Amino acid sequence: MEEKNDPSKDVDMNGPLGICDYEGSDYHNRFWDQQGREYEDQVERIALRRLLPPTGGTLIDIGAGFGRLADEFDGYKRVVLFDYSRSLLREAQSRFGDDPRFIFVAGNWYQMPFVGGLFDALVQIRTIHHAADVPALFAELARIARPEGEYVLEFASKRHLKAILRYWLGRQKWSPFSREPLEFVELNFDFHPRWMAGRLIDAGFIPGRALTVSHLRLPLVKKVIPTRLLVKIDSLLQNSARWWQLTPSLFIASRAPASGPTASGDAFFACPACGTILGEVIQGQLSCPNETCHRKWSFQDGLYDFKEPLLDN
Repeated sequence: MEEKNDPSKDVDMNGPLGICDYEGSDYHNRFWDQQGREYEDQVERIALRRLLPPTGGTLIDIGAGFGRLADEFDGYKRVVLFDYSRSLLREAQSRFGDDPRFIFVAGNWYQMPFVGGLFDALVQIRTIHHAADVPALFAELARIARPEGEYVLEFASKRHLKAILRYWLGRQKWSPFSREPLEFVELNFDFHPRWMAGRLIDAGFIPGRALTVSHLRLPLVKKVIPTRLLVKIDSLLQNSARWWQLTPSLFIASRAPASGPTASGDAFFACPACGTILGEVIQGQLSCPNETCHRKWSFQDGLYDFKEPLLDN
């Protein structure tokens, strides 16, 4: 469901494979701080805590942005904040850069710069609505997940109560019951829950527990009912997903297959262009050792940048 004042309307839609680039946007301030979204933030944190194992080895937050949820990962030994926007990652770095557990990585989620079987846990909240090719994204996430790794996904549902009522009343043409994704504005998608579950299964993930979230996401309701009470009600209703899924936001926990490669030794980064394992940073660069590739990637001031390779001098 589209939200008012979504800054994605102002970002670059012309990246590779149609990736939204929030570079230089005021997403943090305009979307979160100025729009009274304390309710959404708190109920999403509750859902995340219910689905994500509290402790683990290596975790990646896909589309981490300015690190809104980074303080939820205290139980993990190593945390990658991954985003396409360098500027948002710099903002996250200003908040969490002193914690050695955090690694800040800019890159394209269709070509992740990591070795296979690396992550014990994957988190993706409020970002997959920008994915034009969900199957390709899921295939890449399945590649970097460890066997039986946990994947907590939030997505915008097209089959929510408001859309159903509008459709029945003839106030919208598109059907909330049809399975295909709905692109309501450029590179902003709502998804049918069964379609999303099917794509997870196709990629090898095993969908598990689901939660319904943001039951009371209506401006008038948020104005007249205190946030604390809204959050309490939403928390009590989240487990209703086993009976119905009619909220604009759905969370689902999935597990990677039990078999598959596991990252070995100190292997961490891989060239996003050819998949070759990358070595240590030398003079601010990660160089691909593959003789047919030889691409170089930047590491500057604590930020690994895989958005595009460095140009040879």
